[in-house]
Amino acid sequence: MGVVQATQKDVELLARLMRAEAESDGNMGMLLVGNVCVNRVLADCHDFRNIKTIQQMVFQSPGGFEAVQFDYFYQRARDNEIRLARRVINGERFEPATTALWFYDPFQPSCPPQFWGQWNSGRYGDHCFYIPLESEHCYD
Repeated sequence: MGVVQATQKDVELLARLMRAEAESDGNMGMLLVGNVCVNRVLADCHDFRNIKTIQQMVFQSPGGFEAVQFDYFYQRARDNEIRLARRVINGERFEPATTALWFYDPFQPSCPPQFWGQWNSGRYGDHCFYIPLESEHCYD
């Protein structure tokens, strides 16, 4: 998986999204959500074919992130989240989100095996992660 081009504003935008979506799962939870975010910029499949920047990914509608609808997302990014965002922008990937394009909190102890037809790759904290099928050639 590659590196995503990003300005300082992009880094801070991603950092705010990672915090708003996964702060309750700690640093690793935020890194995993960051992987999904960066993967959506890198992917060339599904609803992400025309997503080429961090800003487009964050504010994608429909199909984007619920967090952008809440005030907490619009608070200033903190140093820790900025460091985490830089890590995923620079190519660090973590299981189970290495190639994941989706995540969600099922509000139950286990992850459904599929989400929108995509297979579960694992769980971390409150979030289940889902990967595209290899046959979909998302990262060719």
